[in-house]
Amino acid sequence: MILPGARDVRGRLDEASANGSEPDAAVVACPPHPEQGGSRSDPRLRAVADALGERGVDCLRFDYGPWDEGVGERADARDAVAWATERYDAVGLFGYSFGASVAVLAAADLDLRALSALAPTARLAPDLDAVAALDRIDCPAQVIVGERDDTVDWEPVAERAAELGHAVERLPADHFFVGRHDRVGELAAAFLASELRETS
Repeated sequence: MILPGARDVRGRLDEASANGSEPDAAVVACPPHPEQGGSRSDPRLRAVADALGERGVDCLRFDYGPWDEGVGERADARDAVAWATERYDAVGLFGYSFGASVAVLAAADLDLRALSALAPTARLAPDLDAVAALDRIDCPAQVIVGERDDTVDWEPVAERAAELGHAVERLPADHFFVGRHDRVGELAAAFLASELRETS
């Protein structure tokens, strides 16, 4: 599907199959860095979408529009959330790596029910500071990190999230969570579904 907005953003809606009822909650999933092969088909995004579906929550995975150094990608996330908000009672946001930071930055300006960030990096650009953005988020948030991750600068995000009282999950994994995609999916989906259900 083509999502409305100023940029060419394509998405895929994974519809939940649980309970046979019409889902009233959805999560928008932001992919990793598009210039490093990141897309809505990322296996970590698919794992989260599958686990959400088992909990009766739809998941909108999308691809960013043309590369814009994080600025346009943040706008893409906002537009995807706007699309979901028109259709669901409760909307959450998830992202992995670059997408996790995009999600944090977008969440600072959105009315969300929950946020989950997997392996976020502290900063995408001088004026795109994910650590500072955490202070402006007013929904429950979760940060999941790999303790052996030496690809991104995740420590400042995890530390600030913990200081703010958000959930921080540390896994014995590298940045790519090799062999732990299902565990990542379960952790993120359990948190997101619980928060979406509590407030929907």
